[in-house]
Amino acid sequence: MMRETFVAATTALLDEDPRTALVLADISAEAFAPARRRHPDRVLNVGIREQLMTGVAGGLALTGLRPYVHSYAPFAVDRAYEQLKLDLGHQDAGAVVVTIGGSYDGSAEGYTHQSPGDVALLGTLDGWTVHVPGHHDEVPAMLREAARHDDRVYVRLSVQENSQAYPDGGRLRVLRRGGPLVVAVGPMLDPVLEATAGLDVTVAYTNTPRPLDADGLRALTEGEVVMVEPYLAGTSAAAVSSALEGRPHRVTHLGVGRTEIRRYGSWQDHARAHGLDAAGLRKSIVDFLG
Repeated sequence: MMRETFVAATTALLDEDPRTALVLADISAEAFAPARRRHPDRVLNVGIREQLMTGVAGGLALTGLRPYVHSYAPFAVDRAYEQLKLDLGHQDAGAVVVTIGGSYDGSAEGYTHQSPGDVALLGTLDGWTVHVPGHHDEVPAMLREAARHDDRVYVRLSVQENSQAYPDGGRLRVLRRGGPLVVAVGPMLDPVLEATAGLDVTVAYTNTPRPLDADGLRALTEGEVVMVEPYLAGTSAAAVSSALEGRPHRVTHLGVGRTEIRRYGSWQDHARAHGLDAAGLRKSIVDFLG
């Protein structure tokens, strides 16, 4: 559903804003075919060449356009990392990178279509805002806000969704008040709420882990913090440590493990294997809090 929402929202931007451009590398090209017929000068498909896709986006940005680029996360981030670093970052050019696949949505396609380390990779580069929507209704506002400036933005779409949208999830939003803080990023909110049912904890949600809401984190932290993210465990460790510098605290980071799951299966199977289903999260949280 997030992918379809992205196509609809970006198509509307192309129709409304002559500054908006879209660069594809075959993925979702058919869905954008009507937009390409209407705007052949601003909707470009470079074929299966993700590095070129990113380079073209950098060039378009330097001409004053606002390029959106799109592919699977491992192709748009892992494979094109050097172009993100140089053609965007080094040139101080902006683009909106929108991906599908996430950590293991593409489990049936194998490890080539999985990218648990995408957000960590972007964390090595300067100036990126990272959005991880937890519901498809959170996506349009992210895309439209990104059209209003020229910064570098990453929007990580997923098949997994929460049951409810929180459009104000850019900052930490408290959904349950209690004791130690549990922060759920994007689509991890519903599993976290189920996992913590009956526990004396505070549950907060964000769909924008970069930049992390440091003020909100400091205000909500009384001692223990559990970070639950849908990508590589520990990705936000440096941001959390920086936000809580000088304040006594304990923290554990739950996310995708570093050990590759060498089976296909479904995304639910992979979530379970990494302890990111409700049962696995509850065990980790209870073990940590004691």
